[in-house]
Amino acid sequence: MTDNHTDPLTGLLAGLAADPPAALLDRVAARHVHVPGPLPGLQVAYTDHGVAFLRAGMDEETFTLAFRERFARPLLPASRPPAGLVPALRTGRLGSLPLDLRGLTPFEADVLRATAAIPRGQVRPYAWVAGRAGRPKAVRAVGSALGRNPVPLLIPCHRVTRSDGTIGQYVFGDQAKEQLLRAENVDLDALADLARRGVHYLASDTTGIVCHPTCADARRITPAHRHGFRTLTAARQAGYRPCRHCHPDGGT
Repeated sequence: MTDNHTDPLTGLLAGLAADPPAALLDRVAARHVHVPGPLPGLQVAYTDHGVAFLRAGMDEETFTLAFRERFARPLLPASRPPAGLVPALRTGRLGSLPLDLRGLTPFEADVLRATAAIPRGQVRPYAWVAGRAGRPKAVRAVGSALGRNPVPLLIPCHRVTRSDGTIGQYVFGDQAKEQLLRAENVDLDALADLARRGVHYLASDTTGIVCHPTCADARRITPAHRHGFRTLTAARQAGYRPCRHCHPDGGT
């Protein structure tokens, strides 16, 4: 004899086996996609909050393992990158692209916020980032925080260099860092030459302003009116005031 009534337990188990709602899946899992950009082999993971992870030169398995180790979330393939990602990588300007930076310490967040403000084609020393982050003596800690940057290129840690004129370390390697900076028309040779001569700031006697050497305002200073200084204190003592665009004083 056949029972026409549905077993309640069977119905419950069928409900548990059903696919989760798409909105719930988006909140739990991240999406993964390959993208074109200034370095080969770029892969990105993004969530419903924004881009969360970017790496270059990894195969899919290594990328997935690195993402899961850091974020402990499942990773699913995506058919296309999120809106605004490809233009941000092409131009070096974040624009309105959202980032998912949950999981950072407050100091790491402050370091990345300061780094994100460095314009394309310009560089700042690690000490400047430390000052902007509110920890002027934590220069080494800045390097560590930048090494943990989950979204290089989008938050341009390649634009942070050493005060001695060398470019410093980079998550994708020194060669990639140099390639990126030269592609942005940063004159690394001129910076190294200034550093060898003990010049870390450039001032104009026509405007009375002192800048970082790569500041757009510093590039407009003609040789006859350009003056170099080792320290900001020396420039101030000579009567120059910090540029309001590049903030050599850290914006204080």
